[in-house]
Amino acid sequence: MQDRAVADLGPTIGKPWLPRALDALGLSRPELRAWAMYDWANSAMVCTIITAVFPIYYSKVACAGLEPQVASRQLAIATTIGMVIIAVLSPILGAFADYMARKKKLLAVFLALGVASVAGMYFIHTGDWVLASVLFILANIGANGSFVFYDALLPHIARDDEIDRVSTSGYALGYLGGGLVLALNLAWYLKPTWFGLPGGPNLSEPQATLPMRLAFLSVAIWWLVFSIPLFRRVPEPRAILALDELRGKSPIRAVLARLAETSRELRRYPQGFLMLLAFLIYNDGIGTIIRMATIYGTEMGIDEGAMIKAILLVQFVGIPFSFLFGMLAGKIGAKRSILLGLVAYTGICIVGYSMRTEEDFLTLAILVGMVQGGTQALSRSLFASLIPRDKSGEYFGFFAVVEKFAGIFGPLLFAVINTLSGSSRGAILGVIGFFACGGLLLWMVDVDEGQRQARAVETSVSQA
Repeated sequence: MQDRAVADLGPTIGKPWLPRALDALGLSRPELRAWAMYDWANSAMVCTIITAVFPIYYSKVACAGLEPQVASRQLAIATTIGMVIIAVLSPILGAFADYMARKKKLLAVFLALGVASVAGMYFIHTGDWVLASVLFILANIGANGSFVFYDALLPHIARDDEIDRVSTSGYALGYLGGGLVLALNLAWYLKPTWFGLPGGPNLSEPQATLPMRLAFLSVAIWWLVFSIPLFRRVPEPRAILALDELRGKSPIRAVLARLAETSRELRRYPQGFLMLLAFLIYNDGIGTIIRMATIYGTEMGIDEGAMIKAILLVQFVGIPFSFLFGMLAGKIGAKRSILLGLVAYTGICIVGYSMRTEEDFLTLAILVGMVQGGTQALSRSLFASLIPRDKSGEYFGFFAVVEKFAGIFGPLLFAVINTLSGSSRGAILGVIGFFACGGLLLWMVDVDEGQRQARAVETSVSQA
């Protein structure tokens, strides 16, 4: 049976429009709002550390004295290392979380690793590229490890008719939260004296870098504080392994045995497996654009202030378009909505290849903001609808493996083309291939049949 927390909406105190609005957004219950708040919390890290500020700081400060293309290559390698590690760990940890009913506790462990690593970035100074690379790897492991368990909680708290709206609303809140933090970080960077920070010419290195280093601290605090509602309001789903499965086995051996069984069971859900394969390919392109955009812009000579402003614009453009994608999915289905987003991403690659000016980067940012959140949110909810809910941790462990491996090949492509040609420009056009191949496989997914198979398994389990 599906686990759901039952909670009252609470008094609306003379505002009858509020419950209707929350219901339209898929956030009508406290546990749904608390779950979505983790997107609000972690998006500060994704926005400031992965996308906007840290890549510029890494290139300009940590890698000071190195050629820009070398800095791009080193960040790509650091990204690849972090993704490989979490890709290997994800399925084991997902199965363990299901087995021991420890999704929230393991989420907390990775949250702590991520927050500590981001806070440690405050101590990065000129030439500290090794320290910067290590902390970036650890921060990626912390963030992406927490996403495994965060995503796995979704099918336990959202009904079938809510799941697309809840997922896209989470992304929309993430855009807003990440945008607010980035706006503060940008203000510190452009107008430091407004906040009592050192400004003007002839600053020492610690003074000149202080605004960006404080930005890293602000992300760590934001991420930690706004994660609290999830731990207070979202219930821990029940364990799925019976005690007799543990007899004669260590917990790790039991988890590995269950994981092997889950990998074999994937063949029972061919539509879910095909969705995973499609996601592996097209999300490689999405992840590459997210992770390499600002360091690519730095390599192309775009002003760092202009790039941060453009990424900030992405956050606020993404808010309404994430909601719109959720509504669009209600009209034409999640699969067709994702395919529409992939077509848009093809145009984004063409713009990126021909980028020469700040105006080009701004256009690129607006286009990304229109499709990024909705496409990824609907991918999450579509996959959740194609798997049995009682094994969400295990299957989202596999989903995380696919997502993390999808984060490997794009940066690796950048590193290889950068090494061979001395520039990352050619890699942009190569990303189009990921969208084309992934979109073709997604088109082949029979969503209705996949959902029927998953629900049939749940029914047979509940009747057993």
